[in-house]
Amino acid sequence: MQRVSCIIFDLDGTLTQTNELIYATFNHVAEKYLNKTFTPKEITGLFGPPEEIAIERLLGKEKSREAMDDFYAFYEHHHPSMASAYGGVREMLEFLKQRGMILAIFTGKGRKTALITLEQIGIRKYFDLIVTGTDVKSHKPSPEGIASVMNRFGLEASQVLMVGDSVSDIRAAHDAGVLIASVVWDSYGKEKVMQMDVDYRFYSVSEFVSWLKKNVSGTAASSQAKG
Repeated sequence: MQRVSCIIFDLDGTLTQTNELIYATFNHVAEKYLNKTFTPKEITGLFGPPEEIAIERLLGKEKSREAMDDFYAFYEHHHPSMASAYGGVREMLEFLKQRGMILAIFTGKGRKTALITLEQIGIRKYFDLIVTGTDVKSHKPSPEGIASVMNRFGLEASQVLMVGDSVSDIRAAHDAGVLIASVVWDSYGKEKVMQMDVDYRFYSVSEFVSWLKKNVSGTAASSQAKG
């Protein structure tokens, strides 16, 4: 970690406890437009592209615009009661910013829902760049989002740590050549994730924070304009 000056975080299941909200929102739309519901496993199988693409594939282009209006409305309305940051996340982000670390988000979810979550939970201010599934042509496990962060801040792969909870996060990090910290405190694909080759693995936020405090110095590059 001596050379790391940038940490890229996944969002859902890594910083924010949003999986149940995502499942409920998908099923709200599926029940209304398809008269059916999906299991969590079926919904996570749709992950990769952002919600708007997943919904269009399910419903077709004609219905998808109206369905996405319903999706966003349900997601935003129920967010306060169904989503939160994991305990210790805000303090962790504050610590990293105080040390001058560049912080970025690389999430597969769409930009609108990502910003709803970051703003409602109150952690958007910590991030120098936010890359969502809406912002890339190739979605996770493509490393395009990681590459865009590296290009924005002129970083070498050895300066970057990716933190995520999914198989696609690990594959993207490997393909980008950056370090990967696998976090499994709320991973929906924990069994597969546990079998993968990673640089670091953490089972709780507190364990990760303790490790950061031992390994992050105050020498990281200063933050640049927020994205």
